This record gives sequence, structure tokens and C-alpha cells, in this order.
Amino acid sequence: MAVGAEHRERHVAGGDIVRDLILGMSDGLTTPFALAAGLVGASTSNLLVVIGGLAEIAAGSISMGLGGYLAAQSQAETYRSELARETLETEVMPGEERAEVWRIFRNYGLRGRALEQATNAVTAERDAWVRFMMREELGLEEPAPRAALWSALRIAGGYVGAGLIPLAPYFFPLPLGTALLASCLLTGAALTGFGALKGRYVGAPTARSAIQTLVVGGTAAAIAFLTGRALSQLAA
Repeated sequence: MAVGAEHRERHVAGGDIVRDLILGMSDGLTTPFALAAGLVGASTSNLLVVIGGLAEIAAGSISMGLGGYLAAQSQAETYRSELARETLETEVMPGEERAEVWRIFRNYGLRGRALEQATNAVTAERDAWVRFMMREELGLEEPAPRAALWSALRIAGGYVGAGLIPLAPYFFPLPLGTALLASCLLTGAALTGFGALKGRYVGAPTARSAIQTLVVGGTAAAIAFLTGRALSQLAA
């Protein structure tokens, strides 16, 4: 590498935001798409498909958002509980806790005077000491204020936004078969693009992630469509 060449590192910013959107959009694309396809197989009206799809989006977004909220709340409660425990341990057994800091730095490769200096620097101030142990020993980061609420809103919003994509063709006065075909094409393109973006975010091969996402969504819709058609024929 040439001397003075610019060194660029690629990192993903806003990891929690991207994670929540991926979670919401992943289900939002596949579940309403599969439900709409199933309703097409069992009904003769675009209106019924739209009503059923919108009802599913409402219920699904609330369920997913609530799940995200409870998960984030649980993480926050775990952090607070462990923070209180670590704080108490540094007060009642400082020697043992200092030894843990020493071992952490030693595992990083520090030796001799550098090891002692690093240990002394961390344990000199209790708040920094406790937060160091939370991060390095337990792998816990302090949740942002209202993290649970924002997580729920992002997940639910991603679900609603993605869920409207497969339903869009049914809002128009098209024959059911035509609307289903348009929904398949539109959702297929969305699933492929979403899969590619998800693969790039998680570090997986872009093409493989796009194909996997498309196959999963398409399979779910095909099964739902065939099930709906079979049930409608049995009821006829």
C-alpha cells in the first residue's frame, strides 16, 4: 500500500435501527404476501383480499412491535440488575474485582508495567470501573433512553411499510388473477432487493441472501395460495 494512502474502514452505523427495520420488514413482506395469495385462492373479490390483508398488517405490526418492546425492556432490566450487582461487588470485594480487570487486560496481551498501569487506571474511578466490567466481562452496553419504545415503533413501522407492498395491486380495479400476478412481481422484486440489502448488512453474500429471501417468501405464498384454493373447493 502506498505511503499516505487513505485508509477507509466500512462499518455499519445505527446497528439497532437497521436490525429492527430488518426484523419488521422481513415478516412484513412475507406474511401479508402469503395471506393475500391465500385469500385470492379462496375468494372472488379484491375488497376481501384488501380487508383481510390490512387486518393482518394491523395485527402483525402490533404483535411484532410489542414483541420488540418487551425484548428491549427485558434487556434494559437485565442491564440495570447486572449494574447493581457489579457496583455492589466492587464495594464488598474490590480485590476480586480488580483481579478480574487484571485478567481481562492480560488476555488482551498486556504484561508487566503496562498491565499494572491499565488495571490501576480502570479501577481508580468506581463508575468507570463498573462500566468497564459491564462491557468487558458481561458484554452489556447501556441501553439508550426509551430504547424499547423506539425499537417497537421501528419494527411496527417496518412491518406496515413492507406489508403494503404485496397488497398494493389489490387496491386497483384489476381482475384477481392479474392483481395476484402484479403482487407476485412487485413482492418478488422487493424480496430480492431486501434480501440483497440484508446480506450486505450481515456480511453474507449478496446474491445468496437475495435468492434465499425470495425463495422463502415465494414458497410461503405458494403454500398459502394452494391451501386457500383447496379449502374453498372443499367448502363449495
